[in-house]
Amino acid sequence: MAMKFSRQRAAILSFLKTRKDHPTAEFVYSNVKEEFPNISLGTVYRNLNQLAEAGMIAKHSFGVLGIDHFDYDTRPHQHFVCSRCNAVIDLPMDGKDFSAIDAEASRGFDGLIQGHRLYFCGICRHCLDQDVSQDKEKT
Repeated sequence: MAMKFSRQRAAILSFLKTRKDHPTAEFVYSNVKEEFPNISLGTVYRNLNQLAEAGMIAKHSFGVLGIDHFDYDTRPHQHFVCSRCNAVIDLPMDGKDFSAIDAEASRGFDGLIQGHRLYFCGICRHCLDQDVSQDKEKT
């Protein structure tokens, strides 16, 4: 089913195209609202979900965050989630083949593995730099 053109949907898509930080629906809403003051959060959620279902954007659910993040880049790629600031960052792992994970998981499993969701956790550079600057202030 083809989506009808909507200026609001186009603005949401255009905003996501400029982002590399995998924003939440609330963040998208707060930015698109500048151009469309009457847009509702529900409209933003609905359009993001429609765009994701159409394969035009990616919708990521990182268990530790408990909230969906949206990505203009729909190519398969890996993510890092900061345990301090909850930033979601693309990892530069292009060309890596993770299909061996599916094969390994299938061994001894009485079912059908169809894929996996993998993300890495830790502390991002920004948070590490904040730690260093706070340590310097203490001395």
